[in-house]
Amino acid sequence: MSNDRSFTAAMVQMRTSLLPEPSLEQGTRLIREAVAQGAQYVQTPEVSNMMQLNRTALFEQLKSEADDPSLKAYQALAKELGIHLHIGSLALRFSADKAVNRSFLIGPDGQVLASYDKIHMFDIDLPGGESYRESANYQPGETAVISDLPWGRLGLTICYDVRFPALYRALAESGASFISVPSAFTRKTGEAHWHTLLRARAIETGCFVFAAAQCGLHENKRETFGHSLIIDPWGEILAEGGVEPGVIVARIDPARVESVRQTIPSLQHGRRFGIADPKAGPEHLHLVRGSA
Repeated sequence: MSNDRSFTAAMVQMRTSLLPEPSLEQGTRLIREAVAQGAQYVQTPEVSNMMQLNRTALFEQLKSEADDPSLKAYQALAKELGIHLHIGSLALRFSADKAVNRSFLIGPDGQVLASYDKIHMFDIDLPGGESYRESANYQPGETAVISDLPWGRLGLTICYDVRFPALYRALAESGASFISVPSAFTRKTGEAHWHTLLRARAIETGCFVFAAAQCGLHENKRETFGHSLIIDPWGEILAEGGVEPGVIVARIDPARVESVRQTIPSLQHGRRFGIADPKAGPEHLHLVRGSA
């Protein structure tokens, strides 16, 4: 790929509301700001439509994909602005008792090019009493998704997925040059792991990583980390957000993917290997897919 394939990517950092309407207003304003800065690909964070932990309140607001007003508005906005708009995710109704955490890549014609349901559920207990049970409300996805952009292929992931590197290697081996990680990291886990995990995924895959983040203290009292990131395939941070809503942009040269992978061709070097359990004996040798 030559340098004329370069493009401007923008990460929209949000502090999503409890309700979809003010969240949409905030997202729309920041997306317009990103495009004013020359962005051709714009990404918003995980759960861009509402940050709602209360199950009853969540299900009162949930709409199906076909009926969701935020999705319709963002499709119209992408068409108006003529951009690839990646809504990091929306909380949508999946069934009577389950929601789905679904990411949407929307083309410049306003049509949905790809959607991805978050595979890995955030079910954890943090020191200090913070507890999250995403699986109580959300149906996990079962399929990895890759889609074409004019500048290369994009692998779609969401937030907690970043802790499962096999997903990222699979996307890179399927041709991804860019990987999206729209997120709502807690402040505690973000301070500890955000930069390290995202840089590692970029380095392991030789991909650009695009990670728009939620930030600050939300109405539901959850505190998210912010620090939206754009990272190149060498693991270098090209742009980083702070702790307030806003926009970060960076110029992306897809040729960088090829040059980095030629320097360290680890995607070509994975080998199958066995895991030997001395206690179980040789008959319990398991073959797994190797990673560099």
